Amino acid sequence: MRLATLVEADGPFVAAAVEGDRALPIRLEDGSRPGIRGLAGDPGLLDRVRAWVAAQPAESWRPLSSCTLAPAIPDPGAIYTIGLNYSAPGEPPGSGRDRPLVYGKAASSVAGDGATLDWDRSLTDNVDAECELGIVIGATAWNVTPAEALRHVFGWTVINDVSSRDEWLDGDQWLIGKSMPGFCPVGPWVVTADELDPADVGLGCTITGEAIQDGRTSAMRFGIAEIVSYLSRHLVLRPGDLIASGTPARLSNPPGPGRRLRPGDRVTCWIEGIGELTTHIRSNEEQTR
Repeated sequence: MRLATLVEADGPFVAAAVEGDRALPIRLEDGSRPGIRGLAGDPGLLDRVRAWVAAQPAESWRPLSSCTLAPAIPDPGAIYTIGLNYSAPGEPPGSGRDRPLVYGKAASSVAGDGATLDWDRSLTDNVDAECELGIVIGATAWNVTPAEALRHVFGWTVINDVSSRDEWLDGDQWLIGKSMPGFCPVGPWVVTADELDPADVGLGCTITGEAIQDGRTSAMRFGIAEIVSYLSRHLVLRPGDLIASGTPARLSNPPGPGRRLRPGDRVTCWIEGIGELTTHIRSNEEQTR
């Protein structure tokens, strides 16, 4: 099942089922409108939603093109990011580190598909995009083994781990350099765990049509189960928490690893079996309006 979060004119965000090019805002028989974070922590409620969606007439659906997408998880309890988690070209998968390298992003940094990103360039003008497989936690996980870990995953999404590369932020103040407003686009939706095996899928990123990343999740040093288990041995993972599981190396061909985000850019992160997550970088013309 694919679940998106929509921006509605009449109030709060609304969860919706997505099928092909159409979306169905969820309102159950009792009038309740569960969010994706609530569904992640309640398998019985998700089953109710599946049954409700299956019973709805075709005219209840709306064109996806008419919808404004919010962050797929608009209210994550926590966002964890895994660094240096992809093997370099020619390096055997799984080599290089004995444990995952864990950073974090502020929950307030999330943004939706199609959002426009702007930031104070007097703070940093050296900002990068990174495509990452997003892990959405379902059942609460504390001290789980790798064999148990995937039972605690609700689904998968695309995360753009936008990060400053300035020396005073990157490697010194990682949390701040990764957490400015809009620095964590999430979406376009969540694919539930039963519908996709992400162990070996393609993922990548383009800036204004030029590829800067193109890899496969099979090149991860630490797989999804290892990451979830490792985190759960040190902290409690709760429904709706997000884990950005690492990013492939930048491509060496033009525009090259040094290409940073500039005004007017269009950034697209994509993952096979999930979809495309697009972010617009505010242009100079928009900034002066």
